[in-house]
Amino acid sequence: MPTIKDVAREAGVSIATVSYVINGKDGSVSENTRRAVWEAIERIGYKPNVIARNLQANRSGLIGYPWYKLKPGQFNPLLDHFTYYTAQTAENLGYHILTFTHATEDPETIYRDLIQTRRVDGFVLADTVRDDPRIRLLMELHFPFVAFGRSTPEWDFPYVDTDGHQGAFDAICYFIQQGHTRIAIAAWDQDSLAGEHRLQGYYDALQEHGLPIDARYVRRGEHSEASGRAAFHYFWGLKERPTALFCLSDLVAIGVLNAAEERGVIIGRDLAVIGFDDVPMGSYLRPALATIRQPIPEISQTIIKMLQAVIQRERLPQRHVLIPPSLVIRASAGYQLREL
Repeated sequence: MPTIKDVAREAGVSIATVSYVINGKDGSVSENTRRAVWEAIERIGYKPNVIARNLQANRSGLIGYPWYKLKPGQFNPLLDHFTYYTAQTAENLGYHILTFTHATEDPETIYRDLIQTRRVDGFVLADTVRDDPRIRLLMELHFPFVAFGRSTPEWDFPYVDTDGHQGAFDAICYFIQQGHTRIAIAAWDQDSLAGEHRLQGYYDALQEHGLPIDARYVRRGEHSEASGRAAFHYFWGLKERPTALFCLSDLVAIGVLNAAEERGVIIGRDLAVIGFDDVPMGSYLRPALATIRQPIPEISQTIIKMLQAVIQRERLPQRHVLIPPSLVIRASAGYQLREL
């Protein structure tokens, strides 16, 4: 069985450096060294032995993670990826993920039970909302957790999130660089925090380039394929149709592509479209879907490292981390403006 000495030898560093990285105390370790250590751990299959440490500290070695049931007509492969990489990173640090479900109307009961029975050392939260009752409870109980996503701005809690504002800003700037001036957005309902950040990125990009904000080109709806269809029919019914459309999720963009095909509209030529998330099927659509890719592996690793520090009562160098996404250009975005 590989040991920490084997990891140090494989990575070409000292045992102390490996220990710092594994235990999340790598503030003085360079990014290249940190990456080399984790790559060595993965290559040789090293698993940190934290059983004795957990027993001594009265810890379970388990991290709670709620499993979500989506509404009919919705899918979220992004959370599937997040769950996988979160579990993988946790296992590299000697933890395991305990998944559980909770009632939508009463999310607090299961959290209290898991805490009182000492079955978990901390929680990872996802799909956060404003005034999130889970966050409020864990803050009141001073129980370790880190969230993937933000909540009420006045609350101070550790979170990691994709910089949706930057992602939307980059998408709109790309459209403008291609010559588009009539740019629409298929937005979400106002109760979506992530949606509002992305919508603000849309507004800011237009303003930075001196383009007016036209309420006709903002259409709100749910995170669903049907919402994308509805958005397309609305925009295509305008006298001055948009030439470019940014969708707040790939699922909404897929609805746009489906509705456009039914109307004989050529996406990428008659209408440029960019989504958000980079779901696996996006590159296999026709045309392939341009999108904003969320850095899920990096987000998961950052969250687990932060949670480990919180569990160990260590001071976090950053409590609020925004990780920029990347723009992935494919055929649906078109190449240059063609007047309709």
